[in-house]
Amino acid sequence: MPEAGMKGMQIARSVALLSYRHYQTYDLFQSDESPYEAGQYKAGSYQHYQGQKLALRFNAFSYHRLSASMDSHQVGRDRQDAIHALKHITARTLVIGIETDILFPVSEQEYLARHIPGARLAVISSLYGHDGFLLEFELIEKEINSF
Repeated sequence: MPEAGMKGMQIARSVALLSYRHYQTYDLFQSDESPYEAGQYKAGSYQHYQGQKLALRFNAFSYHRLSASMDSHQVGRDRQDAIHALKHITARTLVIGIETDILFPVSEQEYLARHIPGARLAVISSLYGHDGFLLEFELIEKEINSF
């Protein structure tokens, strides 16, 4: 049953792109020449393509499990609370945020850096929203090397 869940995953990825990519990115790269003509729009075509691409790379059941794991993660679980858990981290820590990421907003990265002893926060400017973590690899590499 290798195709089980593929359509759902295609649709989910298409919808998720609305939060993974920043609206300015869509405006720059997916705007139609004439927004008044009916038919297939660039943004819709792009989202459909990205959904198909993901469905061919991932098993839907594995992707569902990965998503559920991320949704249920709570660093403070069984450790009093998140602040208490973070204060016990002893590793040198670099926290990187993407300023346009609405999935993992900079405010969350600031929270981590504020409560992990000695942590350093780097905020990267990017038009790519959450996908900036994939596409801004040169800026991320620079921050890591500097750290």
